[in-house]
Amino acid sequence: MSNENLRRTWRELVGSGSLLRVPAIYDGLSARIAQQAGFAAVAFSGNAVSASLLGMPDVGMLGMSENLEHAGRIARQLDVPVICDADTGYGGVLNVVRTVREFEAAGIAAIHIEDQVTPKRCGLLPQGIPVVSQEEHAQKIRAAVKARRSPDFWIIARTDAKSMHGLEEAARRGRAYVQAGADAALVMGANTPEELRYVASVVRAPLVTVIQESPPTSELTDELLQEVGCVLALHAGITRYAVVQALQEVLAALHRDHHTQSVRHRMASFDQYNQALGLPEWLALEEELLKPTGGAS
Repeated sequence: MSNENLRRTWRELVGSGSLLRVPAIYDGLSARIAQQAGFAAVAFSGNAVSASLLGMPDVGMLGMSENLEHAGRIARQLDVPVICDADTGYGGVLNVVRTVREFEAAGIAAIHIEDQVTPKRCGLLPQGIPVVSQEEHAQKIRAAVKARRSPDFWIIARTDAKSMHGLEEAARRGRAYVQAGADAALVMGANTPEELRYVASVVRAPLVTVIQESPPTSELTDELLQEVGCVLALHAGITRYAVVQALQEVLAALHRDHHTQSVRHRMASFDQYNQALGLPEWLALEEELLKPTGGAS
């Protein structure tokens, strides 16, 4: 599917009036498995990519080029839209312009840009998250909107202000970023029904929320999220949490027992692995391409 068709599909999904739940992936394999599971879109987790590529926590170590190259490779082998974490936009307003143009050209359907200071941190960490001024980030959002070439490419404005400045300030920022042109607002830390209802009353625009796979966000129902105008629920940690536990269990068993008999039920077979990678389709394509044409003299 072409980039434009994917972005058009994305616009239709978020404009359908139904909540879209999206798993965050971090490599080609996790992306393919998510697509095969039936998800209409996937999200690209900067946190998980930092872990996957560098074996490091999400403390601002990945640059734009690393994220872009990795995200582009994933997007090119999928038939569903990809939403991408673009951190702080990787600099000032001119950096944001380049960020938008590069991610759009790479086939990404939407990005979210946060108002953290540089170096950024994972927004789920317990310590306070410093943020830039509201106007500085609004300038970045205006730059992002001006830079995009397709109106179907979504700009999601994220604020991490709640951790140090409270919910009211974070909600006000969400509203200001929407007024600057963002298609939706993501207010990190608005996790309960009451907090989300308050944010919705202030922002008065489509909302995005992050599901952490533990209370209170894991208890947010589709009905509640749709009530507050949430169009997208990002399950940011689902794949990385699943992989970490599975690897810890099977590798510990191998180290302890010198075999994997006790944990084989936790592992795919070789055939299942190849099915996930689409090996049958690749072999069928190779066979078709190698067929004699009958035109040789």
